[in-house]
Amino acid sequence: MEKVYRAIAALMEYAKRYLELDDKNADYVLNGVLRLLNIGSYMPAEDDIPEKALPLDLLLAELLDACVREKLVAEEDKAYLADEIMGELSLLPKAVDDKFGALYAAEGARAATEWFYNYCVKNDYVKKAQLDRNPRFEEDGLVITINKAKPEFRDPKKAASGNSVKGGYPKCVICHENEGFAGRNKRTLRTVDVILGGQKWFWQFSPYGYFYQHGIAVNYEHTPMHVDKGTFTRLMDFVDAFPHYFVGCNAPLERIGGSVLAHDHYQGGGEILPMHRAKAVCTLRSKDYPTAYLEVVDWAGTVIRIVSFDRAAIEAIGDSIRVKWDTFEDKEKGIIPRDDKGQHNAISPTVVKTARGYEMSVILRSNVTSEEYPDGVFHAHPEYHIIKKESIGLIEAQGLFILPGRLESQLAEVGALITKGQPLTEELRDFAMIYDEIKALSAGDYCEESVRLATRRELGSVCNRILDNTAVFKDKKDTVAFLADLGFICE
Repeated sequence: MEKVYRAIAALMEYAKRYLELDDKNADYVLNGVLRLLNIGSYMPAEDDIPEKALPLDLLLAELLDACVREKLVAEEDKAYLADEIMGELSLLPKAVDDKFGALYAAEGARAATEWFYNYCVKNDYVKKAQLDRNPRFEEDGLVITINKAKPEFRDPKKAASGNSVKGGYPKCVICHENEGFAGRNKRTLRTVDVILGGQKWFWQFSPYGYFYQHGIAVNYEHTPMHVDKGTFTRLMDFVDAFPHYFVGCNAPLERIGGSVLAHDHYQGGGEILPMHRAKAVCTLRSKDYPTAYLEVVDWAGTVIRIVSFDRAAIEAIGDSIRVKWDTFEDKEKGIIPRDDKGQHNAISPTVVKTARGYEMSVILRSNVTSEEYPDGVFHAHPEYHIIKKESIGLIEAQGLFILPGRLESQLAEVGALITKGQPLTEELRDFAMIYDEIKALSAGDYCEESVRLATRRELGSVCNRILDNTAVFKDKKDTVAFLADLGFICE
């Protein structure tokens, strides 16, 4: 048991250094860890505490491997035990919320969120070590990541079922009752309260975030996802509270993101996404809203940006766009707002604060299907499914693409075949278009570096084409015409 004791001692020291474990609580917390391991004694050596702190993943591995050898835990239960132990070592939720509030009051929003994020990394809720291993690069105006940390959901129904909870407690995977819930390995989950639109919500970071400090704001009430005038109010309340973050809301429609449609929530964090930086094709104004102006955004998707310091004007304009789009129909373009399968038109609003005031981008979305496109007329078309078949949600609509982990090895194989001058194998036959386009982008130079760069350019090109698939208006003139009906005219 010596290695078990040594590993426990090292983790206790880690908790004191990084998890704010107070000496007064140390014996109590230690006894909680011993209870989890079903150990009735503890006899660490005096030299069990390392002079230099090891990374948490190594500390946990040492303890878990030692526990398996001592038959204290089965190999398949190591992840569950790690979550239990780190939950025991972490501050209780009230202490986390109090520390966050004190930092916010004394040093501001950025200091508070930095501390909270770092705490969630150090207590192993945010899997930063795994996230840092995900390939990530910028290409053709987009940010592209290959997500090796989570499985690919190619079937929307399976994706939805994978995020459901049967049995009634918690009601869904993002309910506040998940904080500390061992049944879903949430012992390390910690949240902080925020007030949005006069309602009590909470903020938590995503364990497998797609960008810096990626998190979700969640309604304490288990109420369905929706977008109404109050949504715009709450989004602006959020960026008022956290002006260094952006925040947005997925369209409450199946097949185009928002897999947890049963519970109202927003996504945001500390990174400016490519769509936020996109320029305007034209600027529009209306005499009815002299304090605001609109921009048709130069973006592959259909995006309208509302800019103003006047919150009331943004709420009113945003709601007029929402109401019009909810019932907008153009059968020639394949836009059908509603049929016997339900509602198909909805918006995804997203907000960031800049020197120009509030910038609310309204993305027009549709999840309508057809015989030709059963997965969605305005979804990634079938020729691109080998790269991306999953829903194109709020984050990807803003230019950060999350591609499946399988692509790392598959594209490496495709590239190796090009470098060697060999044809595609039968196993890679679905990559025929990608193979041909990478070769064309390589322009006859098939060395490894040239093919690697061509592969990146190809991914950027394909992801932009997917965004174009999601655009409900392929011509920006149609977006201008849509806004003209609301009284907005190009300057």
